[in-house]
Amino acid sequence: MSIEILMPALSPTMEEGTLAKWMVKEGDEVRSGDVIAEIETDKATMELEAVDEGRIGKLVVAEGTENVPVNDHKQSQTRRWLKHLLTMRPQKQRQSQ
Repeated sequence: MSIEILMPALSPTMEEGTLAKWMVKEGDEVRSGDVIAEIETDKATMELEAVDEGRIGKLVVAEGTENVPVNDHKQSQTRRWLKHLLTMRPQKQRQSQ
């Protein structure tokens, strides 16, 4: 199962942001609270933290991409590639013995 991470709204009026920098690479293991990216708005640069643990899948949006819509669920052909910032694959839970 994959978890899709969308551009977060970092303020009540934020409609889009810039993916300034990835702090992770495809295949990296992350835990909740790990900084995974830097997001720029017209007012500030903020860190995006992982909300779950897992392995980074495909990074879909390139560093420096501007005008990434917040929580974009639109399915138009021109915006579909902007929808997902990254895909995380949760780690398989270990069975107790």
